[in-house]
Amino acid sequence: MGGAAKAEELTVQWEELTASDFAHAVARSHGVCVLPIGVIEKHGPHLPLGTDVMVAREVSIRAAEEEYAVVFPPYCFGQIWEARHQPGCLTLPPALLMSLLQAVCDEIHRNGFTKVLILSGHGGNRNWLNYFCQSQLAARRGYAVFVSRRLEGTDVDLQVERMLKSDVTGHADELETSLVTQIRPDLMRLERSDSESGLPQGHLGELPDFAFTGISWYAEFPNHYAGIAADATMKLGAFAMEAEVRSLIALLRLLKSDRQTLQLQEEFFARSEEPV
Repeated sequence: MGGAAKAEELTVQWEELTASDFAHAVARSHGVCVLPIGVIEKHGPHLPLGTDVMVAREVSIRAAEEEYAVVFPPYCFGQIWEARHQPGCLTLPPALLMSLLQAVCDEIHRNGFTKVLILSGHGGNRNWLNYFCQSQLAARRGYAVFVSRRLEGTDVDLQVERMLKSDVTGHADELETSLVTQIRPDLMRLERSDSESGLPQGHLGELPDFAFTGISWYAEFPNHYAGIAADATMKLGAFAMEAEVRSLIALLRLLKSDRQTLQLQEEFFARSEEPV
């Protein structure tokens, strides 16, 4: 078949699109590009280093295939300095981390997108990505950056919590391990999950309740493992994955119909240039 692919045949994955199809993909997405972000870090003794990247990208692809959007190629550079003591961890200098993500978002916009939706598979990115999002107001831009809040605080989130058997959660735990059963079970080594402790160590006593410090996570979980992965199930993984996908589909629909964000952002830039 000659010419550009028909709309229904367009892949959602940026790297799989042909140059001749790219403009059609931008138009069909209504200018929305999903940027799944993870990190490369230890996930207990039993999950692959790239778990966060793989989960975030799988959720993004499944959602975009139902509510069309273009999904950026795998991106693994995030905030993970607290895991530098573990083999295989990749970290970048703080300033470079910010500059790199800004340059990537700028390139996404240069290729025609006006809305960049960041979906993080790594909890340690939360504060950094919120700051990055706020920093977009530092200079005039022709696009907006959004950070997905996923299922936090929703009824579905609470339902997932009720399905958990273990009280200790946080990293490479029952939930995250269950999610990996849905995408790369071949990479799991669940028989190793109890070879290290995933329980909090409390080395700082009550201090973390009153003051955060960079070493707080290490003080609680020096093995970079928080939870009891042995309780993971495929049933929990399937439910959580579907919930994540449905949540992202709903958000994509909202972003496609949103006309206020860019207008308000432009109004803000104009007023900030002449505030008096």
